[in-house]
Amino acid sequence: MAKANTKETPLMQQYNAIKAKYPGALLLFRVGDFYETFGEDAVKTAQILGIVLTKRGTGPNGALELAGFPHHSLENYLSKLVRAGQRVAICDQLEDPKMTKTIVKRGVTELVTPGVAYSDNILNQKSNNYLAAVYFDKGLMGVAFCDISTGEFLVAQGSAEYVDKLLQSFKPTEIVFQKSKRMEFPQLFGDKFYTFHIDDWAFTQDYANEILTKHFEVNSLKGFGVDKLTAGIVAAGVVLYYLGETEHRNLQHITSISRVEEERFMWLDRFTIRNLELVSSSNDNGVTLFEVLDETCTPMGARLLHKWIIMPLKELKPIQERLETVDFLVKKETLADELLQHIKPIGDLERLISKVGLQKAGPRELLQLKRALTHIEEIKKLAEQSKNPSLETLAAQLNPCTSIKDKLEKELQADPPALLIKGNVVADGIDDELDRLRKIAFGGKEFLVEIQRREIENTGIPSLKISFNNVFGYYLEVTHTHKDKVPESWIRKQTLVNAERYITPELKEYEEQILGAEEKIQAIEVRLYNELMFQVSHFIKPIQLNAYLVAQLDVLLCFAQLATKNYYVKPSLNNKKEIDIKGGRHPVIEKRLPVGEEYITNDVFLDNDTQQILMITGPNMSGKSAILRQTALIVLMAQMGCFVPAKEASIGMVDKIFTRVGASDNLSSGESTFMVEMNETASILNNISDRSLILLDEIGRGTSTYDGISIAWAIAEYLHEHPTARPKTLFATHYHELNDLENTMGRIKNYNVTIKELQNKVIFLRKLVPGGSEHSFGIQVAKMAGMPAKLIGRANEILKRLEIDRTEGQSIKDSIKKVQNQAYQLQMFAIDDPVLVKIRDSLNNLDVNTLTPVEALLKLDEIQRLIKN
Repeated sequence: MAKANTKETPLMQQYNAIKAKYPGALLLFRVGDFYETFGEDAVKTAQILGIVLTKRGTGPNGALELAGFPHHSLENYLSKLVRAGQRVAICDQLEDPKMTKTIVKRGVTELVTPGVAYSDNILNQKSNNYLAAVYFDKGLMGVAFCDISTGEFLVAQGSAEYVDKLLQSFKPTEIVFQKSKRMEFPQLFGDKFYTFHIDDWAFTQDYANEILTKHFEVNSLKGFGVDKLTAGIVAAGVVLYYLGETEHRNLQHITSISRVEEERFMWLDRFTIRNLELVSSSNDNGVTLFEVLDETCTPMGARLLHKWIIMPLKELKPIQERLETVDFLVKKETLADELLQHIKPIGDLERLISKVGLQKAGPRELLQLKRALTHIEEIKKLAEQSKNPSLETLAAQLNPCTSIKDKLEKELQADPPALLIKGNVVADGIDDELDRLRKIAFGGKEFLVEIQRREIENTGIPSLKISFNNVFGYYLEVTHTHKDKVPESWIRKQTLVNAERYITPELKEYEEQILGAEEKIQAIEVRLYNELMFQVSHFIKPIQLNAYLVAQLDVLLCFAQLATKNYYVKPSLNNKKEIDIKGGRHPVIEKRLPVGEEYITNDVFLDNDTQQILMITGPNMSGKSAILRQTALIVLMAQMGCFVPAKEASIGMVDKIFTRVGASDNLSSGESTFMVEMNETASILNNISDRSLILLDEIGRGTSTYDGISIAWAIAEYLHEHPTARPKTLFATHYHELNDLENTMGRIKNYNVTIKELQNKVIFLRKLVPGGSEHSFGIQVAKMAGMPAKLIGRANEILKRLEIDRTEGQSIKDSIKKVQNQAYQLQMFAIDDPVLVKIRDSLNNLDVNTLTPVEALLKLDEIQRLIKN
């Protein structure tokens, strides 16, 4: 009978000891040529990867589950595991199994989590992969963002609302925070982020300062301009601590840390980023502004564009510099094409140089670096000759790093393999020993032929042969006819019927050389390659700057292409407090129109003195929301430095854009549409400034009509009468009663989106014109949506009844009661039957007070005949 506690094998003892150090992580355990997983890890792995789950042995808890895959498939499988939200610890063999008689030493070489990844298979090329750390301090919060794949390291601090805005903007794939704040974090920032808690001891000022100054090799953080951000520094320290804990210690590509300069960028809260669908859409087939604008030709250009969209500038000078450069590139089409031809082959230089810092760059990636630097040299020349101040400044900063480019050219093979272990990476002529060993290993036949020729000449044995067998390796074979000519220094190893076999010290030495040559070649190549990568790592900083400058040029060229292709115009930006857009279009909607259909353009004028609030009425589907959104998008694009979809646009600098657009139920967390709407509106009203742009769409519709009108009215009054700010506001509403505000509030102007009524049909003209609208045309819209004819007919009857009663001064409540009574009286009839309609009309026309008994009988007879016929 088997014992209850089956003894663990040394391998499983080693596995369990390592597994205990990484709780919550899925452990990939290297065994020979495979990565194996055991127990619960194996069940998860098999399920996620769709690989076979097997069982082995009979332990105390039954058979042990196993699932594994070949080690060379790690990249593919790892990406699937991390995308499934797993933390994956990679445990490798730390010594050569041939060199030990006991169990092979193993250890975790890397812990990959969603926020700590650099593999191309895991990352999205067009967006950053940020790890964030949030520090809850007293009354203040610190936050840091680090993208290990690019080396970008940012820090900020402020209120919970500001940190929330940053988290929504940067969308980190993983957030770490204090273990003691597990309850507070989801209350403040929601539960949509992948999070991990860290022991509170890591969140201290002294520890953060120590780890950061040590990493950057400085005495203080003053040089980075972040020394005053005490809470932010703690968060940044935790980021480096966490990277160390995940076995990422080669971080020389993280060369600096910078502050998120709140005062430089327009404020876009999370509602605005979501409502305007800037970089993501909640609709399945929704198209974002990023998708429409992204004509970049490098991944790093796309990532920079993403950043510019969510962080538009609010400083006039840099915006105008961008616009001037775009204008120049639009006019100099040939130069733009030449620049693009050299930018496209550069690829993702930003992530490539980070792999050098991480010591993870393969031979082909170093070759790509050499190509990129060659193209940067050409871009530098073109920019220098452009006679454009911005491009000349860019050229002055570009550094082709000629010395390392020439070194890569000289030392790498012209077409190296993707992996170093495949060999033939280092070029010939770099190392004498390597060249000699290659000659032995790959030029062996020539070497043996040379020995054979020389020995035939020296001994006079014409039939002398050199061969090989597994028993004693290389040998010389001499027929018995010539054995008396064999030199005494040869050692006889075997006698055959017709010949004898000999070995020589020279052959033995050659044999040892050829058998060990490949192993030695690999060792020399690894040494030379690591030396080369070490030398490249000295150029990380200038190459990172090159990558940023090329990405910037890529985005500006993208803007120039968009301007030409989509007929965008250069906006005029100034410090006035007015927005004047003529012939504005929605950049996303116009791209989705059916072929041949032209977008209906609109003019919008807003200022702080005469026309601060536009009260926009009009039917559903008439285009009110599109006008609101396109105004915000045009302002946002202008302050990114992009040309805009309009005939003309003069933009007074906007510091904040707020939106309250459309219903967004949050029922899962117990909030109704109306509650969400009020939360978002409160956030707007508490943060407005004199240069804000506010979009309000259908405020108050989540509650009763009277409540809704009252709230919308009060909000409009509040924005108009605010003591310190006059935010420019577009206010779309169904409540026609709000049109009365124009009479008492000097800066509120009524506008409506026009329609044309033709034979009880509505044609949407989508044009914004002065004046209020009295009708919503909701019933006509319902008809267009395909509502049943019977329902539409009844809705029209109710509307007429309500309108008649309204003119007679009756309340809505009394009118609705009448309509209900009428419905009750007529529910016995199917109103769409023409015979019953005649009967109903006949009964309605009777005057019961003057009707005689005989006339009543005749009327009944008439009705009976109608039914029979």
